[in-house]
Amino acid sequence: MEITAGALMEIRITPADVGKRVSVRRVEARADGSSYMTDTVGVLGSWTDGVLLITRKDGETVHIAESSLVAGKVVPPAPARRRGPAASFEELAPVMARAWQPLESERLGGWTLRAAAGFTRRANSVLPLGDPGIPLEEALARVTAWYAERDLPAYVQAATGAAGTQEVLCAELERHGWVREVSADVRIAALAPIADADADVSDVVLSRECDEAWLGLYGRTGAPEAALRVLRAGPSVWFASAAGRAIGRLVVDGRWAGFAAVEVGPEHRRQGLATAVMAALARQALAEGASAAWLQVEADNAGALALYDGLGFAVHHSYHHFRAGS
Repeated sequence: MEITAGALMEIRITPADVGKRVSVRRVEARADGSSYMTDTVGVLGSWTDGVLLITRKDGETVHIAESSLVAGKVVPPAPARRRGPAASFEELAPVMARAWQPLESERLGGWTLRAAAGFTRRANSVLPLGDPGIPLEEALARVTAWYAERDLPAYVQAATGAAGTQEVLCAELERHGWVREVSADVRIAALAPIADADADVSDVVLSRECDEAWLGLYGRTGAPEAALRVLRAGPSVWFASAAGRAIGRLVVDGRWAGFAAVEVGPEHRRQGLATAVMAALARQALAEGASAAWLQVEADNAGALALYDGLGFAVHHSYHHFRAGS
């Protein structure tokens, strides 16, 4: 983004502002020798050795030379989203963790190390919902060793984009050589409109168990025993199947209904089956007292995004898996 200089510009941030949301303007050089100014808004993750690390809400960390700064200031937190149920990261993060449980876990201060024989990064990564209780470098060494003992790569799952998320940790992970591999959005919505969606749910069957046909359509069961244990675990778990053409998974946890594994066979897409599966699951969640919905989706899944947009889901925050560098 190119910006024309206007009013007087001042640098009103210092290393003491690490952890705060800031807006900075810097000078960048073009290949032809000319220069321009560009802005970055995000959380100041670190300011060391003349370099600022600013993590934007999408999880990208921008490295900025202190010498290139022409202006900078602390800015208020991003305005609260206006659509869907009110929710804090502190409330939502444990709900999501309970919906996708590992086979084994170990606490390291406020961090939880999770493993499930490699079935999904979510079940095989550190969930850092507090301070590890030891210096970060030592904590990361402990994490790497713990996963190595299980012949698994070491991952840390960290969130950005909402109040209370972990932009500073993202910057620190990158500074320690960890690489962001995969990112996804967490979306939330009111539950009742999903249950009221215009869809034929007559073919949708709900069960507490997933059968072979369900697993076949799901398709992500490289470690079958581990996959079944993860899929079946949660406060109140339901599996939906529409005559073997579409599936879905639901976990009801208090006021929250978490949707996952919504899949439609390639030859049956664009027939409203995904909407029908979600509507049937939403009605079950309403019957159990839930009122709000959440799900996780990768930002490049265009078909899923169109479905979820139509059902009223909006981005709450993003999460990212950082892998230990070699």
